[in-house]
Amino acid sequence: MSDIPTALRDEVVLRAGHRCEYCGLSQVGQEAAFHVDHVVPRVAGGPTAPDNLALACVSCSLRKGARRSAPDPETGEDVLLYSPRSQVWVDHFRWQGAVVVPLTTTGRATVAALAMNRPMAVAIRREEAERGRHPPP
Repeated sequence: MSDIPTALRDEVVLRAGHRCEYCGLSQVGQEAAFHVDHVVPRVAGGPTAPDNLALACVSCSLRKGARRSAPDPETGEDVLLYSPRSQVWVDHFRWQGAVVVPLTTTGRATVAALAMNRPMAVAIRREEAERGRHPPP
């Protein structure tokens, strides 16, 4: 059971347009309910408040866990992961078909750490594109 009140969860889901705010997958058609992620983890003092919550698919949520940073695969430098509440997605990523292309060190670290281009996610995005539901608005 989630300790996030239903009304708050609903607010997060609606704000995200029923999509993972990291990798862009749609909640529609997924068997498992997406998680409400604490962008700044609770263990690091992050509050359970709208400005610290993001909708995340199960895969991105589990890979992110309580991390706030990860190594940039090009430099090895530890950098902050993308924050859906304080950063703009298109500043760090772009779409190349169904693939998320990182544009910054934050983008590279996030794509690698969350495995945003894992084969199943890319396949689902391709199928969504065929139905006119990808890329996200």
